[in-house]
Amino acid sequence: MHHEHNLNMLAISDPKIKTLHVTWFAFFLTFAVWFNHAPLMVFMIEAFNMTTQQVKALLILNVALTIPARIVIGILVDKYGPRHVYTGLLMISSVLCLLFASSTSYEQLALFRFLMGFVGAGFVIGIRMVGEWFPHKTVGIAEGIYGGWGNFGSAAAAMTLPTLALLYGGENGWRYAVATTGVIVGLYSFVYYRVARNTPKGSTYFKPKKSGGLEVTSMGDLYFYLIMNIPMYLALAVLAWKLSPAGVALLSETAVNAIWIFLVVLFLFQTSQIWKVNKEHLDQGVPELDKYKFKQVAILDCSYFVTFGSELAVVSMLPLFFLETFEGLSPVTAGLLGSGFAFMNLVARPTGGWFSDKLGRRKALMMLIAGLSVGYFVLAQVDSGWWLPAAVISTMCCSFFVQAGEGAVFAVVPLIKRRMTGQIAGMAGAYGNVGAVTYLTVLSFVDYSTFFLVIGASAMFVFFIAMMMDEPKGQISEVLPDGTVELIDVG
Repeated sequence: MHHEHNLNMLAISDPKIKTLHVTWFAFFLTFAVWFNHAPLMVFMIEAFNMTTQQVKALLILNVALTIPARIVIGILVDKYGPRHVYTGLLMISSVLCLLFASSTSYEQLALFRFLMGFVGAGFVIGIRMVGEWFPHKTVGIAEGIYGGWGNFGSAAAAMTLPTLALLYGGENGWRYAVATTGVIVGLYSFVYYRVARNTPKGSTYFKPKKSGGLEVTSMGDLYFYLIMNIPMYLALAVLAWKLSPAGVALLSETAVNAIWIFLVVLFLFQTSQIWKVNKEHLDQGVPELDKYKFKQVAILDCSYFVTFGSELAVVSMLPLFFLETFEGLSPVTAGLLGSGFAFMNLVARPTGGWFSDKLGRRKALMMLIAGLSVGYFVLAQVDSGWWLPAAVISTMCCSFFVQAGEGAVFAVVPLIKRRMTGQIAGMAGAYGNVGAVTYLTVLSFVDYSTFFLVIGASAMFVFFIAMMMDEPKGQISEVLPDGTVELIDVG
C-alpha cells in the first residue's frame, strides 16, 4: 500500500504532481535569472573595471528589492491567485534581465541588478500554489521539492553560464549568456499561464477578507506584528547607507536622505494599512476557531533569516572565497566549487520537508538549525592550509543543514492560516532577504572567517527561539465566502 502511494507521488498524470512540476520549473528559472551575475562576475569586473567595494555593492543590491517585493507579491497572490501573478512576474523578469545584459556603465549595471531583486519574489507564489494542491501529510516534502529544485536554479547558472559566455566568445560573451536566461524566462511565462491552475477542481481558493496586511487575531499580536516589520525597513536603510558616499559612493548624500525619508513614509503607510485591516475585526472579537498565534509567524521569520539569509549571502561570495583562499583555481573551477552549496538544495530541501512531516514540525526545525550552526563554525576554520576537497565537503555538509532548515520552515508555513499563506510566505521570505543583507553587510567589514562565525552565532540564538514554537494542529479553520466557518482537515 505504502509502495503504491510512493508511485502515485511520481505519476505525472496526477494533476497535483503536474502542478508541482510546472511550478518548480517557473521558480527554477527565476532563480537562474536572479543569480546569473554571480558566476559571470569575473567578466563584468573586467568589462566595467570594478573596485572590490563596487563588486560587494552589486551583491547586496541584488537581494535588496526582494524584501518589499516578497511582501507585495504575497498580498497579490492571496488576492489574485498564483497563476496570474507568476505569469506576470516571469514576463517582467525577462525584460529586466535583457536590460541588465545591455548595460553600458556601472551605474546602469547597478540599477538593473537592484531592479532584478524583484525576480526573487517568485518563490512566495509557488508556496501558496503547492499548499493548495497537497494534503498536510505530504505538504512538507512537496514544498521541499518545489523549493529545492527551484533554488537549484542558481547552481545551474553557476555551472553553465561561464562556459556559455566562453562559447559565445568575445568581450560580450557574458552579455549573451545573461540575455539567454532572460529569453527563456519570457517564453516560459506563456507556458505557465496555459498549464497552471490555482486549485484542484471543485476547491475554493480562499482569499483574505481585506488585503494590505496580515490579519492577526489579538491586540498583542498586532503590536508584535508591527515590531516584526521594523527589521525589514532597517535592512533597506542600511543598504542605502552602504551605497552612500560613506560606503561605495554610488548614491549622493541627497539621494540617500531621500531614500531614508521614503522608507519612513512607507513604514508609516504600511503600519496604517495593517492597523486598518485588523482594527475592525479585533474590535468585534475573533471567534476561537479562527484564531492563530502570530508568534508562529515570527519564529518562522527568524528561522528563515538564518537559513535562507545565510544561503543567499554565502552563495554570493563562495566563488570569490575559493578563488582568494586557494591559489591556482580558475574562475570556472571556483564557480563550480561555489555552486556545490546551492547544488545540495536538490536533496536537502525536500529532506528537510520530509523530516518535518515525519518527526514533527518543531523538533525537525530545532535539529536542523543546531546543525547549521555547527556547520558555519567549521567553515570559519577553513584557510589556505586546508586540503581543498575537505573544504568543499565541509561546505556541502553545512549547506545540507541550511537548506534542510529552509525546507522545515516552509513545511510549516501553509499550516498556519490557509487564506493568508501567500502573505505569511512573503513575510518569512522577506526575512530571508533581511538576513542576506545583514550578513553581506557584515562581510563588507570583516574577513571570511569572522563572517562565518557571525552566522554560526546568530543561528545558535535562533535555535533557542525555535524552542518556543507550538506544533501546528491537524486542522485549519477557514471562513467561507458566505461567512460560515469550515474546518479543513489537514491531518
